[in-house]
Amino acid sequence: EKLELVDGKVNWKGETAVKHKHGGLRAALFVLLAFAFENLANLHLAVNLTTYFNGILHFEVSDAANALTNFMGTGYILSIIFAVFADTYIGRFKSILISGSVEFLGLALLTAQAHYSSLRPPPCNVFDPTSRCEKLESSDTVFLYVALYLVAAGMAGIKASIPSHGADQFDEKDPREAKTMSSFFNGLLFALCIGGAVSLTLYVWLDDHKGWDVGFGVSAIAMFLALIVAVLGWPLYRIHVVQGSSVLLELIQVFVAAIRNRNLKLPENPLELYEIDKDKEAALEDDFLPHRDVYRFLDKAAIKTASEKPNPWKLCRVTQVENAKILLGMTPVFACTIIMTLCLAQLQTFSVQQGLTMDTTIVGSFHIPPASLPIIPVVFLIFIIPFYDQIAVPLLRKVTGHVTGISHLQRIGVGLILSSISMATASIMEVKRKSVARDHNMLDALPVLQPLPISVFWLSFQYFIFGIADMFTYVGLLEFFYSEAPQGLKTVSTCFLWTSMALGYYLSTILVQIVNRATKHITNSGGWLAGNNINKNHLNLFYLLLALLSLVNFCVYLFVSSRYKYRSKN
Repeated sequence: EKLELVDGKVNWKGETAVKHKHGGLRAALFVLLAFAFENLANLHLAVNLTTYFNGILHFEVSDAANALTNFMGTGYILSIIFAVFADTYIGRFKSILISGSVEFLGLALLTAQAHYSSLRPPPCNVFDPTSRCEKLESSDTVFLYVALYLVAAGMAGIKASIPSHGADQFDEKDPREAKTMSSFFNGLLFALCIGGAVSLTLYVWLDDHKGWDVGFGVSAIAMFLALIVAVLGWPLYRIHVVQGSSVLLELIQVFVAAIRNRNLKLPENPLELYEIDKDKEAALEDDFLPHRDVYRFLDKAAIKTASEKPNPWKLCRVTQVENAKILLGMTPVFACTIIMTLCLAQLQTFSVQQGLTMDTTIVGSFHIPPASLPIIPVVFLIFIIPFYDQIAVPLLRKVTGHVTGISHLQRIGVGLILSSISMATASIMEVKRKSVARDHNMLDALPVLQPLPISVFWLSFQYFIFGIADMFTYVGLLEFFYSEAPQGLKTVSTCFLWTSMALGYYLSTILVQIVNRATKHITNSGGWLAGNNINKNHLNLFYLLLALLSLVNFCVYLFVSSRYKYRSKN
């Protein structure tokens, strides 16, 4: 009977969770379904908000792109704060409920602003150079950003809590459950794609054809359903017990202690460094890490001084220090993935603006909204994920002898070089699009109303290539962080991916502003990306710049990854 109990997990009544009754794949399905509904609610915002900002709220194209990337970046960077808050104070399941409620509130406020004309400027064609479109009033701008960043905060909490709460339904020490947990992470990406596929098609169509109030409204309904599904699984969950201490805080203590002890001399024997007694702390047997002779300056955080009382900000145990070393070792890999999200941001902003100028006809009178173009890699991923997991990996395993077919770092590298190819392809496609506009004397054509005689599906090449890159790098990065992180860091490690994406979005905002300022006096448009007429901009050169930056970043990654030493699992 003792073997049936799950250590460190409780049921909804606060009693110790029992195997075969709580957790497992049955409970995880509720988590996956809730995650699918959450992505259904917000993924269309990532690709279509620029159209709302530009066409309805009268932002300039570059300002609309920056508003979106700032929103997305905030939604990712806040995940770290929510992860710490969930682990230390309220728990992961409660964090999901609170975050979901906050996101629902933000979507409801966006619905209200889109519905009531008093909260937005009067209709106006921003693409008509003779029109004088009014901007948002100050109070309405405040209303917009409050609603927008409530959604961002809710998204952050969901991203921080859903993966770890789902993983809590499995016992890593049980080989059978550990295998199922691996399938859960694949299912997490699959759920994102399923929810995203509907969001990028149906919801984008509702935005563009039935009104933004309808689009935001159905998003709020989807978010409400996500909360309902999450609550329905409550009696089945294994709920993580709040530890009362934050691993991230312990890492900060290591760096602070190392700085405070910088003048102390390291002992020749590492065994003289501070560590708790294993015999007295038998429950923490799995949490002990051996000392490694790397990043020795951090070892100063574990130097014992008899004259002072133990202070966590001046004396840390060796395992704490080793956790910090692992994190420091992974940082260069983490930094090399930021550029890829910078490229992703352009597919969600400027590529959508490209699509607005092109022929969106599919069959007869049926048109695809430009913002729905990311459905191409999403649909592809729905099929390629099972193929890669069930067929490609076993074949690669026979060739390489590696358990996962190829190493995590190799998988990340494949995605990074593909992102560079995607941006080069985007540059070529933009040259083709502008040449069509020039040849047909349509450089001043109004987007949507006067589409260029070139199909929007020419843009599918850059989306398709980046979709493959997405599967390799982002999933590989998640697996890398999760597998390399020690037990105490696995929860926070899932947020490293979101942090990388956040920094990429913020970097996109900064790069757009730098490029516009640097090219302001050398272009007729006042900058490569300035103004609302994308036909007279130099987006092709911007894409080429991103392709070159990505290529340089890949070369740096080759150097970094070749020097990385995988952590021993023993």
